[in-house]
Amino acid sequence: MRLQVFRVCAAAVALATIDPCFAQAELCHAERNPGAHALNEMTWKQLNAIYEDVGEEHYDQAYEDLQKMLGRAGRDNYLQAVLNQALAQVEWARGNYAPSLRYFEQAVDLDVLPDATHFALMYQIAQLYFMNDQYEQALDRLELWFCKAPEEKISATAYVLQAAILARKEDYRATLEAIDKAIAMDPEPQEQWYRLKLAAHFELKQYPEAAETLEVMITRWSESRAYWLQLAQVRIQLNQDDMALAVLALAHRKNLLTEQSDITLLCSLYSHSDLPYKAAEILEGAIIDGIVPADQKHWTQVADAWYAAEELEKALQAYGEAGKAAEDGHIDLRRAYLLVDLERWQGALDTLDRALQKGGLDDRKTGEAYLLRGMAWFNLGNYDKAGADWGRAGRHEKSREAAGQWMNHLQEEQRRRAS
Repeated sequence: MRLQVFRVCAAAVALATIDPCFAQAELCHAERNPGAHALNEMTWKQLNAIYEDVGEEHYDQAYEDLQKMLGRAGRDNYLQAVLNQALAQVEWARGNYAPSLRYFEQAVDLDVLPDATHFALMYQIAQLYFMNDQYEQALDRLELWFCKAPEEKISATAYVLQAAILARKEDYRATLEAIDKAIAMDPEPQEQWYRLKLAAHFELKQYPEAAETLEVMITRWSESRAYWLQLAQVRIQLNQDDMALAVLALAHRKNLLTEQSDITLLCSLYSHSDLPYKAAEILEGAIIDGIVPADQKHWTQVADAWYAAEELEKALQAYGEAGKAAEDGHIDLRRAYLLVDLERWQGALDTLDRALQKGGLDDRKTGEAYLLRGMAWFNLGNYDKAGADWGRAGRHEKSREAAGQWMNHLQEEQRRRAS
């Protein structure tokens, strides 16, 4: 694509024949001599009437009147430039950006407007090229404006525009340089500026810098859930799990973690930090609040965490909820083991009945279930049923030896009672 280079004196030069950087430098350092120009009184009155229409948003009428004036402008280049500038502004106001850009370029190409106006148009032209996804042209015009604009006229928003253009060109280091200037210039930098800065850090994989940026963002926009999560994820990326946990724990206290993925990430960090009690407490609360589904998977995670925290009663309750949601007997079998450890034989018996009734257990677990149920029957004093279950357990290879030992124990107990 060829880039149009603005006239410096009287000649227009095609960029295809001149190095872009050289051409830009020439334009930047060249002195203009547009001469002194003025509009006659009648023209001023006509333009003032048109500007009043623009002020009242009568854009169609203003456009029509400006076109009539342009048709009568003849060879008056200064009047043509003024009218093209006005037409550009009207088209911009109407949302017609392509013709607006064309009129701005024509106003500049005439090269007769005063420096302040001539180069101010470069900024608007740069904006329009950016809106039209023509980033090379946008940057070219903006850099010329930077070169010519008085220092006091260069605002933070100009650097934001430069940063946005550079980001689209995937020059992220230059993007950071520009957006950092914008942020430094404004005592109240906008949120979108920080988002642009953060995106550039992520593109460059500058995770420590991204973390620092996010820390600033959550102090300014503390109710934004996304920033807290991003900061936690960056800390995880940096192998700083303790810092990630601190971030998410604070976000949770602020009631910002409203999605299932937020809660599961927090609980995972608590578990990895050997804080299973908090993991269980938060996950169970999220299930009750409806944030996390009350399914087998999540109730099992709650139960495992309570068990790791040695909160056995709470673990039993959670395993019970998981078992209700389970289609097979695996969870009930796990709950039964805990009940056997607690010597709650009737509860163990009921739970093992459900596990075997649901089925879905492999050979080893089926043998274990019969073995445990035999123990429950034995401790409840029903030796016949205990022997029957241990006999069933003996049919499974992995539990055969243990079943045989329990059968021997049963026979000794029966002999003792008979003597």
